[in-house]
Amino acid sequence: MEEETENADLFDKKAARAFRTITEVSTELNVPAHVLRFWEKKFSEVAPVQRGGGRRYYRPEDIALLKKIEYLLHQEGYTIKGVQKLLKDGTINTVVESRQNGGMQTMTVAPRVDENGQPVEPKPELDSVISELEEISALLKKVV
Repeated sequence: MEEETENADLFDKKAARAFRTITEVSTELNVPAHVLRFWEKKFSEVAPVQRGGGRRYYRPEDIALLKKIEYLLHQEGYTIKGVQKLLKDGTINTVVESRQNGGMQTMTVAPRVDENGQPVEPKPELDSVISELEEISALLKKVV
């Protein structure tokens, strides 16, 4: 317990751009160190500097990314594959910001058009699916 307090004090005293040890990052994210090492294997974007003896030092950018990964996995219920896809698509920042700023956003969908730019009517069999999704959306808005 005393060691955790010392690590927290040290973390607070370090400059914002200073590198952090795995223990410091683990404490800040409330995630065991072995989980951080596991995430390094699953997310190539997380690449702490490794010094002699294999000691890891995390840059502020690494910590910011780890915070987003932790948020999506542990608070939003994403799977590892889901977060990997967001990283690959480059949309992780947008998703995290939208989730943290009120959850579900109303999306507007552009009308479908054909190759000549003419509007295309939705297929009749999709009408029931669309209305069901609208009902679900309305229910979710009441819950949130």
